[in-house]
Parts: sequence; C-alpha cells; structure tokens
Amino acid sequence: MGKSILIVDDSASVRQVVSIALKQKGYDVIEGGDGKEALAKLTGQKVHLIISDVNMPNMDGISLVKAVKAMPAYKFTPIVMLTTESQEAKKKEGQMAGAKAWIVKPFRPDQLLDVVQKLVLP
Repeated sequence: MGKSILIVDDSASVRQVVSIALKQKGYDVIEGGDGKEALAKLTGQKVHLIISDVNMPNMDGISLVKAVKAMPAYKFTPIVMLTTESQEAKKKEGQMAGAKAWIVKPFRPDQLLDVVQKLVLP
C-alpha cells in the first residue's frame, strides 16, 4: 500500500497534474476542492502529507492548516502550500499556522516530488 497524500486545490487541472506526478511515484492520492471538502475527507485514516492551495472558496489554505493542526490525528501531518502567493508575509502566515514548505506556482513536478520525498514520513 502506498503512502497517502491529500491534494487540496479548487483547480481540477492542478489537482490532476499533481495527482499524476504523485501516482507515478506510487503514492495514493485523495483530492479535495477546498478546505472544507478536505476536512470532510480526514476521517481518521493515515494521511502522510497534505498539499494545499492558499486561495480557495469556502475555506482557504491557511484556515485549513490551522484546522488540521487542531485535529489530534493529523497534528503532525506535514503540509505543503502550493500556491500563486509569493509574498513573504503570506509565507510567514502559512509557516506560523504550521505549513512545512511553500511552493510557488507554476511548479515543476520534479520540484514538488523532491519536497514530497523529504516530508513524507514512514
């Protein structure tokens, strides 16, 4: 069984690109269209990593990070922000919320996979 990664982005095409890259490396992928949908999919199963956009409808990525870190089962799950936001203030806000890495779109799949491999724990 592969390690599970939750991808959260309101863009179906971004989710698809990330999903293809991760599945080619043997990861299992769960998808959410926004923060609320992602939270609904965190039902106690092991998730090794979360990759989330920042700007999404209903619940943004920073709010998602805070909500995930408040859940005992996912408190230590690493979260990577994958976003068009590149301002230092926004990055700092994400880091303060608990995000482990920040990748600015557009991204290269190999760049994303490097970060994933470093953060996915056994």
